[in-house]
Amino acid sequence: MTSPHMMRFLAPNPTTKMADSDSEEDYMKMTFTDAPSSTSIPAETSLQRRLRLRREAEQRSRPKSKAELAEEETARREAALSKPLLDTTTSSNSASQKSKSKGLAMMAKMGFTGGALGRKYEDGKGGDDRVTEPIRVVVKDGREGIGLESERKRKLREAAEAAGEAAKKARVDEEGYRERVRREREEARLERQVNAAQKVAERMDDEEAVGGEGKGVSSRPLRSVPVVYRALVKGREEAERERRMRHDLEQASLSRLPVYDGGDEDEDDKRALGKEPAHSTKYVTADDLDDEDPELDDFNALPLEERLGKIVQYLRDKHRYCFWCKFAYPDAEMDGCPGLTEEDHD
Repeated sequence: MTSPHMMRFLAPNPTTKMADSDSEEDYMKMTFTDAPSSTSIPAETSLQRRLRLRREAEQRSRPKSKAELAEEETARREAALSKPLLDTTTSSNSASQKSKSKGLAMMAKMGFTGGALGRKYEDGKGGDDRVTEPIRVVVKDGREGIGLESERKRKLREAAEAAGEAAKKARVDEEGYRERVRREREEARLERQVNAAQKVAERMDDEEAVGGEGKGVSSRPLRSVPVVYRALVKGREEAERERRMRHDLEQASLSRLPVYDGGDEDEDDKRALGKEPAHSTKYVTADDLDDEDPELDDFNALPLEERLGKIVQYLRDKHRYCFWCKFAYPDAEMDGCPGLTEEDHD
Protein backbone atom coordinates (compact mmCIF):
# COMPACT_ATOMS: atom_id res chain seq x y z
CA MET A 1 0.00 0.00 0.00
CA THR A 2 1.37 3.28 -1.02
CA SER A 3 1.54 5.98 1.45
CA PRO A 4 0.22 9.45 0.75
CA HIS A 5 3.71 10.85 1.01
CA MET A 6 4.95 8.46 -1.62
CA MET A 7 2.01 9.30 -3.86
CA ARG A 8 2.79 12.99 -3.60
CA PHE A 9 6.35 12.26 -4.55
CA LEU A 10 5.37 10.21 -7.54
CA ALA A 11 2.72 12.61 -8.76
CA PRO A 12 3.92 14.62 -11.74
CA ASN A 13 4.73 18.27 -11.15
CA PRO A 14 2.90 20.50 -13.61
CA THR A 15 5.72 23.06 -13.64
CA THR A 16 8.34 20.46 -14.44
CA LYS A 17 6.18 19.05 -17.18
CA MET A 18 5.79 22.49 -18.82
CA ALA A 19 9.52 23.14 -18.64
CA ASP A 20 10.26 19.82 -20.26
CA SER A 21 7.82 20.52 -23.06
CA ASP A 22 9.39 23.95 -23.66
CA SER A 23 12.90 22.58 -23.80
CA GLU A 24 11.78 19.90 -26.17
CA GLU A 25 10.11 22.48 -28.37
CA ASP A 26 13.25 24.63 -28.39
CA TYR A 27 15.31 21.64 -29.36
CA MET A 28 13.02 20.83 -32.21
CA LYS A 29 13.14 24.39 -33.52
CA MET A 30 16.99 24.36 -33.68
CA THR A 31 17.28 27.87 -32.30
CA PHE A 32 20.48 28.98 -30.60
CA THR A 33 20.36 32.16 -28.62
CA ASP A 34 24.11 32.49 -28.20
CA ALA A 35 25.08 31.73 -31.83
CA PRO A 36 27.85 34.02 -33.12
CA SER A 37 26.83 36.50 -35.85
CA SER A 38 28.25 35.92 -39.33
CA THR A 39 28.87 39.67 -39.86
CA SER A 40 30.75 40.24 -36.69
CA ILE A 41 34.48 41.01 -37.02
CA PRO A 42 36.66 38.63 -35.07
CA ALA A 43 38.73 40.21 -32.39
CA GLU A 44 42.35 40.93 -33.30
CA THR A 45 44.79 38.72 -31.54
CA SER A 46 48.02 39.92 -30.01
CA LEU A 47 50.03 38.28 -32.78
CA GLN A 48 47.97 39.94 -35.51
CA ARG A 49 48.26 43.30 -33.78
CA ARG A 50 52.03 42.91 -33.48
CA LEU A 51 52.32 42.09 -37.21
CA ARG A 52 50.12 45.02 -38.17
CA LEU A 53 52.13 47.48 -36.15
CA ARG A 54 55.33 46.12 -37.66
CA ARG A 55 54.01 46.59 -41.23
CA GLU A 56 52.90 50.14 -40.46
CA ALA A 57 56.28 50.96 -38.96
CA GLU A 58 58.05 49.56 -42.00
CA GLN A 59 55.87 51.62 -44.33
CA ARG A 60 56.58 54.78 -42.35
CA SER A 61 60.30 54.14 -42.29
CA ARG A 62 60.60 53.23 -45.99
CA PRO A 63 61.59 56.24 -48.13
CA LYS A 64 59.12 57.06 -50.88
CA SER A 65 60.09 56.75 -54.51
CA LYS A 66 60.13 59.61 -56.99
CA ALA A 67 56.94 58.36 -58.60
CA GLU A 68 55.11 58.27 -55.29
CA LEU A 69 56.36 61.73 -54.33
CA ALA A 70 55.29 63.09 -57.72
CA GLU A 71 51.89 61.49 -57.35
CA GLU A 72 51.38 63.00 -53.89
CA GLU A 73 52.53 66.37 -55.20
CA THR A 74 50.08 66.18 -58.07
CA ALA A 75 47.25 65.22 -55.72
CA ARG A 76 48.01 68.14 -53.38
CA ARG A 77 48.25 70.56 -56.30
CA GLU A 78 44.96 69.39 -57.78
CA ALA A 79 43.28 69.65 -54.39
CA ALA A 80 44.59 73.20 -53.94
CA LEU A 81 43.62 74.26 -57.47
CA SER A 82 40.14 72.82 -57.06
CA LYS A 83 39.43 75.18 -54.17
CA PRO A 84 37.95 78.48 -55.45
CA LEU A 85 40.01 81.46 -54.38
CA LEU A 86 37.23 83.97 -54.97
CA ASP A 87 34.23 82.01 -53.80
CA THR A 88 31.58 84.71 -53.37
CA THR A 89 28.50 82.56 -53.50
CA THR A 90 27.85 82.68 -49.78
CA SER A 91 28.55 85.71 -47.61
CA SER A 92 31.14 87.05 -49.97
CA ASN A 93 31.12 90.46 -48.40
CA SER A 94 31.59 89.23 -44.88
CA ALA A 95 34.80 90.03 -43.07
CA SER A 96 35.30 86.42 -42.05
CA GLN A 97 35.22 85.24 -45.67
CA LYS A 98 37.70 87.91 -46.71
CA SER A 99 40.00 87.03 -43.88
CA LYS A 100 39.96 83.35 -44.84
CA SER A 101 40.75 83.97 -48.52
CA LYS A 102 43.86 86.04 -49.16
CA GLY A 103 43.03 86.29 -52.84
CA LEU A 104 39.57 87.59 -52.11
CA ALA A 105 40.93 90.07 -49.61
CA MET A 106 43.43 91.36 -52.17
CA MET A 107 40.75 91.70 -54.82
CA ALA A 108 38.47 93.50 -52.37
CA LYS A 109 41.19 96.07 -51.69
CA MET A 110 41.35 96.75 -55.43
CA GLY A 111 37.60 97.35 -55.58
CA PHE A 112 36.29 93.91 -56.40
CA THR A 113 32.78 93.51 -55.03
CA GLY A 114 32.04 90.03 -56.32
CA GLY A 115 30.77 88.55 -59.57
CA ALA A 116 32.50 88.37 -62.95
CA LEU A 117 35.42 90.42 -64.20
CA GLY A 118 35.24 92.54 -67.30
CA ARG A 119 33.01 95.14 -68.86
CA LYS A 120 29.31 94.39 -68.92
CA TYR A 121 27.38 95.52 -71.99
CA GLU A 122 24.04 96.82 -70.79
CA ASP A 123 22.64 97.36 -74.30
CA GLY A 124 23.02 93.68 -75.09
CA LYS A 125 25.19 94.18 -78.17
CA GLY A 126 28.15 92.27 -76.82
CA GLY A 127 27.93 88.78 -75.39
CA ASP A 128 28.47 88.14 -71.71
CA ASP A 129 32.03 86.84 -72.06
CA ARG A 130 33.25 88.12 -68.71
CA VAL A 131 35.64 86.01 -66.69
CA THR A 132 33.84 84.24 -63.87
CA GLU A 133 36.83 82.42 -62.39
CA PRO A 134 40.59 82.88 -62.33
CA ILE A 135 42.71 81.50 -65.12
CA ARG A 136 43.50 77.93 -64.29
CA VAL A 137 47.09 76.81 -64.01
CA VAL A 138 48.17 74.34 -66.69
CA VAL A 139 51.26 72.47 -65.61
CA LYS A 140 53.69 71.77 -68.43
CA ASP A 141 55.21 68.33 -68.03
CA GLY A 142 57.11 68.07 -71.31
CA ARG A 143 60.52 69.29 -72.39
CA GLU A 144 59.34 71.25 -75.42
CA GLY A 145 59.72 75.00 -75.56
CA ILE A 146 56.88 77.43 -75.15
CA GLY A 147 54.62 77.42 -78.18
CA LEU A 148 56.03 74.24 -79.70
CA GLU A 149 52.96 72.19 -78.85
CA SER A 150 50.61 74.69 -80.47
CA GLU A 151 52.86 74.82 -83.55
CA ARG A 152 52.81 71.04 -83.77
CA LYS A 153 49.04 71.00 -83.49
CA ARG A 154 48.78 73.64 -86.21
CA LYS A 155 50.97 71.61 -88.57
CA LEU A 156 48.98 68.47 -87.86
CA ARG A 157 45.74 70.33 -88.53
CA GLU A 158 47.07 71.75 -91.80
CA ALA A 159 48.32 68.31 -92.85
CA ALA A 160 44.92 66.80 -92.07
CA GLU A 161 43.16 69.52 -94.06
CA ALA A 162 45.53 69.03 -97.01
CA ALA A 163 44.97 65.28 -96.91
CA GLY A 164 41.23 65.83 -96.85
CA GLU A 165 41.41 68.14 -99.86
CA ALA A 166 43.59 65.68 -101.74
CA ALA A 167 41.20 62.85 -100.96
CA LYS A 168 38.29 64.97 -102.10
CA LYS A 169 40.03 65.76 -105.39
CA ALA A 170 40.99 62.12 -105.85
CA ARG A 171 37.36 61.02 -105.65
CA VAL A 172 36.37 61.24 -109.28
CA ASP A 173 32.75 61.06 -110.15
CA GLU A 174 31.80 58.10 -112.30
CA GLU A 175 30.07 60.24 -114.89
CA GLY A 176 33.03 62.65 -114.99
CA TYR A 177 35.44 59.76 -115.53
CA ARG A 178 33.35 58.36 -118.36
CA GLU A 179 33.11 61.78 -119.97
CA ARG A 180 36.88 62.29 -119.78
CA VAL A 181 37.62 58.87 -121.30
CA ARG A 182 35.07 59.47 -124.05
CA ARG A 183 36.61 62.87 -124.85
CA GLU A 184 40.15 61.43 -125.00
CA ARG A 185 39.07 58.65 -127.33
CA GLU A 186 37.22 61.13 -129.54
CA GLU A 187 40.31 63.36 -129.78
CA ALA A 188 42.51 60.39 -130.68
CA ARG A 189 40.04 59.36 -133.39
CA LEU A 190 39.93 62.90 -134.81
CA GLU A 191 43.75 63.07 -134.90
CA ARG A 192 43.88 59.86 -136.92
CA GLN A 193 41.26 61.21 -139.32
CA VAL A 194 43.15 64.52 -139.74
CA ASN A 195 46.38 62.66 -140.50
CA ALA A 196 44.64 60.40 -143.01
CA ALA A 197 42.95 63.34 -144.75
CA GLN A 198 46.28 65.23 -144.98
CA LYS A 199 47.94 62.21 -146.60
CA VAL A 200 45.10 61.95 -149.14
CA ALA A 201 45.35 65.67 -149.96
CA GLU A 202 49.14 65.49 -150.39
CA ARG A 203 48.94 62.39 -152.59
CA MET A 204 46.29 63.88 -154.86
CA ASP A 205 48.22 67.17 -155.19
CA ASP A 206 51.41 65.28 -156.08
CA GLU A 207 49.60 63.17 -158.66
CA GLU A 208 48.14 66.26 -160.21
CA ALA A 209 51.51 68.08 -160.22
CA VAL A 210 53.44 65.33 -162.05
CA GLY A 211 50.67 64.36 -164.43
CA GLY A 212 49.49 61.29 -162.60
CA GLU A 213 52.85 59.52 -162.29
CA GLY A 214 52.73 59.65 -158.50
CA LYS A 215 56.14 61.35 -157.99
CA GLY A 216 56.08 64.57 -156.04
CA VAL A 217 58.70 67.26 -155.75
CA SER A 218 60.33 66.94 -152.32
CA SER A 219 62.54 70.01 -152.52
CA ARG A 220 59.80 72.60 -152.86
CA PRO A 221 59.61 75.35 -150.18
CA LEU A 222 57.23 74.78 -147.30
CA ARG A 223 55.44 78.04 -147.93
CA SER A 224 54.32 76.67 -151.32
CA VAL A 225 52.68 73.63 -149.66
CA PRO A 226 48.98 74.12 -148.82
CA VAL A 227 48.53 74.83 -145.14
CA VAL A 228 45.98 72.02 -144.71
CA TYR A 229 48.78 69.41 -144.90
CA ARG A 230 51.89 71.56 -144.46
CA ALA A 231 52.41 70.21 -140.93
CA LEU A 232 52.56 66.66 -142.32
CA VAL A 233 55.28 67.58 -144.85
CA LYS A 234 57.27 69.55 -142.28
CA GLY A 235 57.23 66.73 -139.74
CA ARG A 236 58.31 64.20 -142.35
CA GLU A 237 61.21 66.33 -143.56
CA GLU A 238 62.40 66.99 -140.00
CA ALA A 239 62.35 63.26 -139.25
CA GLU A 240 64.23 62.51 -142.47
CA ARG A 241 66.88 65.13 -141.71
CA GLU A 242 67.36 63.70 -138.22
CA ARG A 243 67.68 60.17 -139.59
CA ARG A 244 70.29 61.13 -142.20
CA MET A 245 72.30 63.18 -139.74
CA ARG A 246 72.40 60.21 -137.38
CA HIS A 247 73.45 57.94 -140.25
CA ASP A 248 76.29 60.27 -141.27
CA LEU A 249 77.47 60.42 -137.67
CA GLU A 250 77.59 56.64 -137.43
CA GLN A 251 79.47 56.35 -140.72
CA ALA A 252 81.99 58.98 -139.62
CA SER A 253 82.65 57.17 -136.36
CA LEU A 254 83.17 53.86 -138.17
CA SER A 255 85.62 55.38 -140.69
CA ARG A 256 87.95 56.49 -137.88
CA LEU A 257 88.54 52.89 -136.68
CA PRO A 258 92.06 51.45 -137.43
CA VAL A 259 92.08 48.94 -140.33
CA TYR A 260 94.73 46.74 -141.96
CA ASP A 261 96.04 48.08 -145.22
CA GLY A 262 97.53 45.32 -147.35
CA GLY A 263 98.22 47.55 -150.34
CA ASP A 264 96.45 45.24 -152.84
CA GLU A 265 93.02 46.90 -152.71
CA ASP A 266 92.04 49.60 -155.15
CA GLU A 267 89.94 52.64 -154.33
CA ASP A 268 86.64 50.85 -154.84
CA ASP A 269 87.66 47.97 -152.57
CA LYS A 270 88.79 50.34 -149.84
CA ARG A 271 85.56 52.27 -150.02
CA ALA A 272 83.55 49.04 -149.94
CA LEU A 273 85.49 47.72 -146.95
CA GLY A 274 85.17 51.03 -145.12
CA LYS A 275 88.89 51.74 -145.21
CA GLU A 276 88.42 55.02 -147.05
CA PRO A 277 85.75 57.46 -145.97
CA ALA A 278 83.13 58.02 -148.58
CA HIS A 279 81.91 61.41 -149.55
CA SER A 280 79.42 62.86 -147.09
CA THR A 281 75.81 62.27 -147.96
CA LYS A 282 74.12 65.29 -149.40
CA TYR A 283 70.40 65.70 -149.07
CA VAL A 284 68.10 68.54 -149.93
CA THR A 285 65.48 69.88 -147.54
CA ALA A 286 63.26 72.89 -147.67
CA ASP A 287 65.13 76.12 -147.23
CA ASP A 288 62.53 77.47 -144.81
CA LEU A 289 62.28 74.31 -142.68
CA ASP A 290 63.53 76.11 -139.56
CA ASP A 291 61.79 79.40 -140.28
CA GLU A 292 58.76 80.58 -138.36
CA ASP A 293 55.41 79.95 -140.00
CA PRO A 294 52.57 82.00 -138.43
CA GLU A 295 50.04 80.63 -140.93
CA LEU A 296 50.84 77.04 -139.90
CA ASP A 297 50.78 77.96 -136.22
CA ASP A 298 47.31 79.48 -136.59
CA PHE A 299 46.07 76.38 -138.42
CA ASN A 300 47.44 74.02 -135.78
CA ALA A 301 45.82 76.12 -133.04
CA LEU A 302 42.37 75.34 -134.43
CA PRO A 303 40.28 72.56 -132.84
CA LEU A 304 40.54 69.14 -134.42
CA GLU A 305 36.99 69.24 -135.75
CA GLU A 306 37.63 72.53 -137.54
CA ARG A 307 40.95 71.37 -138.99
CA LEU A 308 39.34 68.21 -140.30
CA GLY A 309 36.52 70.23 -141.83
CA LYS A 310 38.95 72.50 -143.68
CA ILE A 311 40.87 69.53 -145.11
CA VAL A 312 37.65 67.83 -146.22
CA GLN A 313 36.48 71.04 -147.87
CA TYR A 314 39.86 71.42 -149.62
CA LEU A 315 39.54 67.94 -151.11
CA ARG A 316 36.01 68.65 -152.33
CA ASP A 317 36.85 72.02 -153.84
CA LYS A 318 40.10 71.08 -155.59
CA HIS A 319 39.74 67.40 -156.43
CA ARG A 320 35.97 66.76 -156.18
CA TYR A 321 36.85 64.05 -153.67
CA CYS A 322 34.71 63.15 -150.64
CA PHE A 323 36.78 61.96 -147.73
CA TRP A 324 33.80 60.17 -146.17
CA CYS A 325 32.62 58.50 -149.39
CA LYS A 326 36.22 57.64 -150.39
CA PHE A 327 35.30 58.47 -153.96
CA ALA A 328 36.34 61.12 -156.52
CA TYR A 329 33.29 62.43 -158.36
CA PRO A 330 33.49 63.36 -162.03
CA ASP A 331 31.74 66.74 -161.69
CA ALA A 332 31.78 69.62 -159.23
CA GLU A 333 28.17 69.02 -158.15
CA MET A 334 29.19 65.64 -156.64
CA ASP A 335 25.77 64.13 -157.07
CA GLY A 336 25.21 61.25 -154.70
CA CYS A 337 27.28 62.61 -151.80
CA PRO A 338 25.01 63.03 -148.76
CA GLY A 339 26.92 65.93 -147.21
CA LEU A 340 30.07 67.43 -145.76
CA THR A 341 30.18 65.85 -142.30
CA GLU A 342 30.63 62.32 -141.07
CA GLU A 343 27.17 62.34 -139.50
CA ASP A 344 25.63 62.92 -142.94
CA HIS A 345 27.17 59.66 -144.13
CA ASP A 346 25.88 57.49 -141.27
